Amino acid sequence: MKVLFVEPPKDIWFVMGEYLPPPFGIIQLAAYLEHEVEKIDVAVLDCNAEHVDWNELEARIQSYHPNIVASSALATCNTYVVARTLELAKKINPNVLTVAGGQHFTATPQESLETYPEIDVIVRGEGEKTLAELVRSPSKSTLSNLKGASYRADGQIFHNPERPFIKDLEQLPLPGYHLVKDNLRKYHFAAMAGPNTPYALIEGSRGCSHSCTFCTQWRHWRGTWRVKSPKRIADEMEFCYQDYGSRFIWLTDDNFGSGDRVKQLADELHQRRVGDDLSWFLQMRCDDVLRNEAAFPMLKKAGLQWVMVGVESPHPSTLTKFRKDITQEEAKKAVRLLRKNGIFSHVMFIIGERSDSSEQIFDLREFVNELDPDFVIFTVLTPFPGTEIFEEAERNGWIEDHNLAHYDMAHAIMPTETLTKDEVQEELYECYRSFYGSWKRRLQGMLSRNKLKRRINLYMARRGILKELKALL
Repeated sequence: MKVLFVEPPKDIWFVMGEYLPPPFGIIQLAAYLEHEVEKIDVAVLDCNAEHVDWNELEARIQSYHPNIVASSALATCNTYVVARTLELAKKINPNVLTVAGGQHFTATPQESLETYPEIDVIVRGEGEKTLAELVRSPSKSTLSNLKGASYRADGQIFHNPERPFIKDLEQLPLPGYHLVKDNLRKYHFAAMAGPNTPYALIEGSRGCSHSCTFCTQWRHWRGTWRVKSPKRIADEMEFCYQDYGSRFIWLTDDNFGSGDRVKQLADELHQRRVGDDLSWFLQMRCDDVLRNEAAFPMLKKAGLQWVMVGVESPHPSTLTKFRKDITQEEAKKAVRLLRKNGIFSHVMFIIGERSDSSEQIFDLREFVNELDPDFVIFTVLTPFPGTEIFEEAERNGWIEDHNLAHYDMAHAIMPTETLTKDEVQEELYECYRSFYGSWKRRLQGMLSRNKLKRRINLYMARRGILKELKALL
């Protein structure tokens, strides 16, 4: 059995700058298949890292002769390139079995199978066990009993019951970086670590214990939060560092949490064969930053350089609608605490909530200036399928842009009560212009004693994000 995983040719999200992440989802799945399925030949084709265009992709699929083709599908904005990849596989061999998965297809199995005849099977939710069973016996009889699968057979669409989650994530094999070993020096994150620093992703948990209305994650993981131990997380970080030369690691958890687990991770890393040249990044809620105050000096010594926090809005009413359960004061304290410990603060904001007006977004910009984080990303509220925001927007007819390629949090998709969709887009540009267009902030950043802050400010000054955002107006 030959299985080909494809990371399709696609545009990288320009808001984060020039970067190329490893195709983490599919290398995890591929490693699991190697571990669990006998007599299998698995390959991963990362078109972005290998500079493979659509014409060459066709030739590569043809030369591999796969029985099954599965395409990476991280986000809604990648839907069309996934469908195009699987359509190409069917063009080469109509009998190949094509598989899609990920959050968007999990949320839209009926619509997706109706819209894209090139997709044979959608693996919903957690994919490892479902995909392994499918690969062992890709037949109609298997499909009819395959938990977690939606599929087309004899002109009809079927949705099988949900598959229970894997109880112990530490039983999973280490990520399959060996399958993309020739690309490892190409994976980088210029803004965070410089253009030549090898970059890896690992996961310390799946899901989240919170339920923000705009987030796809908690619905995708059915409201559960399963964690790996600090020892296992440190094992994976050491594995990437020692075996593959990774010097910048993004811990992909939606929220790392708080408590002893945080301190234990710092202790574990201190005991490892990991050098001072490792830096890493994680995402954390503002209230959890405050709960972890005592651990940050140890985390900093263990290589933590960068923390992303979702502040989203300074307006209590908006935070309540988002079910965010944080306060403006907690956001201020969290940024101050990170600064105190010499950790780079990366803050996320969302504009375009239904009640947003020009005055409210102006207040948001003023709050950002007062907060003065090291790095800010402003996003537009996007109605991703599978979220409460999507259900409300669809029910009320607010969605004006149905081009899924625009569901990238940089394109305005719907208006507010007082702003048109185009005006929301203009407000996004003004948010970035207010922060990154400030010469005072640029000079302070470029002259900062903090090496990371100097680099990011020089990088943002050179890359011209305002020009790219203005092109969307």
